[in-house]
This record gives sequence, C-alpha cells and structure tokens, in this order.
Amino acid sequence: MIDRIHWLGHASFRINGPPHSDGPVIYIDPWRLPPRSPKADIILVSHDHHDHCSPEDIEQITKKQTVIIASRRAADVIGGDVHAMRPWQVAAKLPKGVSVRTVPAYTLDHAYHDQAYEGLGFVVSWQRKDIYFAGDTDLIPEMAHICCDIALLPVGGAYTMGDEDAVEAVKLLKPSIAVPMHFGREIPGSRDNGHRFVQMVNGGARAVELPIENEKVFV
Repeated sequence: MIDRIHWLGHASFRINGPPHSDGPVIYIDPWRLPPRSPKADIILVSHDHHDHCSPEDIEQITKKQTVIIASRRAADVIGGDVHAMRPWQVAAKLPKGVSVRTVPAYTLDHAYHDQAYEGLGFVVSWQRKDIYFAGDTDLIPEMAHICCDIALLPVGGAYTMGDEDAVEAVKLLKPSIAVPMHFGREIPGSRDNGHRFVQMVNGGARAVELPIENEKVFV
C-alpha cells in the first residue's frame, strides 16, 4: 500500500492514481497540485487554513462523481456539495470498498488549532489497510484509540507536533509504517525534521520519508 501513497508536499497526499490504475483516487488536503493531476473520487480536507483548504486545487481535480469531505469550517470555504463532518464520524456514500472515519486533530497551545476548532484527521480504510492522516495536531491522547497500518504524521513543529513528539505518536499508534509530513520549506527551520524522524523511529514500525512528487513547488 505504501507505493500507492504519493506525497505532494507539505500535508498534501494522493492515494492511488498513476502509476496505479485500479481503485479510487483519494486526495487529502490538496494544495499546489502538479499540472494534469488525476481527477479525484474522494477529496478529504482537514481544516480551513489556506495550505490545507484550497478551493482552486479542489476545483482542478473535481469531477461530477467526486465526494468531498471536510471539517465544518472548511466546508464553508469550499461551498457547494460538501459533506461537513465532526471528529469521530463515519462518511457515507463512498466508492465501494472504501471507508473514511474522522478523528480529532488539534494542538494544545495554538488557538488556531484549538480543540474547539474541530479540525480533522482521517482514517482511510481500503484493501484491508488503514491509513491514518493525522492533520495539524500535537501528540494527543486520542491517538491511543486510533488503529492504523500506515500513519502520516506532522513533524515540523511550530504549528504542529515536532519530530520527537511524532516518534511518541508512533509508539501510541503502533503502525507498521510511519511517514513524516508537514515539514520543509513552508515550516521555518524544519527542513531536516523528516530525516530526523526516520532516524529516531525504531522497533515495531518502519519509518519512510517519501519523495515529494510536486518537487518544483516545495523544494
């Protein structure tokens, strides 16, 4: 499953799509997408900040049958036929074989990611694998109740947990594979955080730093 996960930079991902032609195309927080990106079957938007919720990018990959799931604030920004959800809900009317559950994502000290803000993480289940996208979050106790095979975790610090707390999150989540995100050019002083995270994770999980598919934009 890891070879079907494409990191598009920052906190933006595409699951499946080229080079794979089978199964749904799922985007999470699409932002600054490469030209001619594949159309989406499902789009997930964690919250309404501009680097996660981009109506222009969403429009670029939306087709008639695309299902868009977003936090309530993000749904207001996107407009149109969007499924607004709160944490701990299960999405309905998805392509066969796919399920999406929302989970909490929040920070402890930043008002713009406060728990009351109702930012989302997502657990995407497909082909008997659970992929957890943590969203903009700190290390939070709810992670102990999330089961996943692959964890996509912010490591940049500043606006989310940093690499050390992300390692502690791996211990709570117990995934088979952990992938760092939300670091690099957009987060001051975080360029090496992904590499450090990979180096620090050991025992039980395999940490993988994915290449940036949208390299010209984010490097």
